[in-house]
Amino acid sequence: MSQEYISLLMFSSLMLLLLTGQRVFGAIGFVGAAAALLLWGDGATEMPFSSAITVMNWYPLLTLPLFIYMGYVLSESGIASDLYRMFHVWMGPVRGGLALGTIGLMVVISAMNGLSVAGMAIGASVALPELLRRGYDKVMVTGIVQAGSSLGILVPPSVVLVLYAMIARQPVLQLWLAGVFPGLLMAAFFAIYIYIRCRLQPHLGPALPAEERREISRAEKLQLLRAGFLPLAIFASMMGLFLTGVTSLVESAAVGAAAATVAALVKRRLTWPVMESTVRQTLGISCMFLWIILAALCFGAVYDGLGAVRALETLFLDRLALEPWQVMALMLLSFIVLGMFLDDTAMLVIVAPLYIPIVIELGFNAIWFGILYTITCQIAYITPPFGYNLFLMRAMAPPEITLGDIYRSIVPFVMIMVLSLGIIMAFPQIALWLPGLYSGG
Repeated sequence: MSQEYISLLMFSSLMLLLLTGQRVFGAIGFVGAAAALLLWGDGATEMPFSSAITVMNWYPLLTLPLFIYMGYVLSESGIASDLYRMFHVWMGPVRGGLALGTIGLMVVISAMNGLSVAGMAIGASVALPELLRRGYDKVMVTGIVQAGSSLGILVPPSVVLVLYAMIARQPVLQLWLAGVFPGLLMAAFFAIYIYIRCRLQPHLGPALPAEERREISRAEKLQLLRAGFLPLAIFASMMGLFLTGVTSLVESAAVGAAAATVAALVKRRLTWPVMESTVRQTLGISCMFLWIILAALCFGAVYDGLGAVRALETLFLDRLALEPWQVMALMLLSFIVLGMFLDDTAMLVIVAPLYIPIVIELGFNAIWFGILYTITCQIAYITPPFGYNLFLMRAMAPPEITLGDIYRSIVPFVMIMVLSLGIIMAFPQIALWLPGLYSGG
């Protein structure tokens, strides 16, 4: 059987298992192990064990539970709610101000956690009810929470970029720095869209009433400002130590986790229920990531053993005679399509090992490609029919928000993300200038 038919059989089997509701890591691992057994016999059963050893040797993986723990401590203890209250008070007088504050909240939550799920949980539980109570348009604010939460996988310390760094053998710090300006650019585009739309249609995002603004004293505003800066101080201390070389990546993650715990303790919010919920969620998310990585490495090892990378190069460059930018466009399009069905981690570990060698051979920068990949994941997160954030929002949203509202809400934000992707493709220095500045290149 040819490589093409084997590839088609493996991917179709994987999709079929995923559509039956099987766990992502179970489906990926089963297809990889079964394909290895059928192709190479009993000896190939060592592949999953080899993948397990590879995972255990990835020392930077220790950052995953630490970053996840830090984000959940801050959210479960209510410190993130203080941050939203700060945005609420200071941005309230502006039309659409609370929606703009929600985007600011999402950027900060992204900088604390590195995952989209934490931003979605905080946005849906803290920001969304308040926005609806204030008379904001339900379709617009639903899209804001979904799009804003997707920034978590682009803004440092992005967990997805840590995984990409391991697979592509690129420096984590360079990828984090590369994600700063694209993440801020996208957040700025979101904010500009919200501001313009609320100026043109004031009923979509009314300003905070003057009576309510007068009830908030200047002293209370300053107190909220101090409370809101606490998460920023934690992030700054963690990243400052890492950027100056005082601590390693894992040590910086530990500093962030410890600082978040101390902050919750000092504010007398580190109760037993908070700690139990934090640990449970951290353990659940961390184990999910590790199992997916383990299963996907097994799948990728089988696929690579078939000579898939060389087969793809031959297909793109020889048979189809595609130009480098056409190959790049096809890769990014495949990420968007696969992201509608697969978790970003599974997609990364399965497809990235095949694409990255081609990207480098075509003369593209692997750091820049990592940012493009992450943006396509963001687009896939909120694209029907199976966008990850769509289902999270459906589970967390109040009853008055229907599935149709959720699908309609993401249209302008998907367009903004596609625009951002195009700009960063056209001007790679948006992503590469800061890493180059830091490295002296």
